[in-house]
Amino acid sequence: MEFHEKPYLKRQLVKVKIINKSHHPLPEYKTPGSVGMDLRAFLKEPIDLGSLERRLISTGLFIELPQGYEAQIRPRSGMSIKHGISLINAVGTIDSDYRGELLIAIVNLSTENYTLHDGERIAQLVIAKTQRADWEEVQELEESLRGEGGFGSTGKL
Repeated sequence: MEFHEKPYLKRQLVKVKIINKSHHPLPEYKTPGSVGMDLRAFLKEPIDLGSLERRLISTGLFIELPQGYEAQIRPRSGMSIKHGISLINAVGTIDSDYRGELLIAIVNLSTENYTLHDGERIAQLVIAKTQRADWEEVQELEESLRGEGGFGSTGKL
């Protein structure tokens, strides 16, 4: 599917070098509002994923991110809710100095087996700017309205 952005929707693009050793098309944005691009499994044969089984799945993709950016690997919501297929580490980070293949660490959280096929969309890739921290060690932190409240402290609704 191809889309055309309206001039006021155009975003500044960052150049990312990519090597595609698979026979699948490059990841792409499916709609003007998309921030994630689907990644596809690059498999010689289907893989049966048993209940609670974890596997690294090849994509055949290698990227070179500019310094100051990361690639986030995220689960696909449809696979998660329909089949219980998710990522082991929820969101994976690809650092700008990593040059290896993008491998997807998936897990079958379902009670049923799931068969992965070549070309199946298995995760999303999001490119994001990053900021490094410079620690300033102190003896106390400024007060805030929230304070130490967390883990549901703001209520259910």
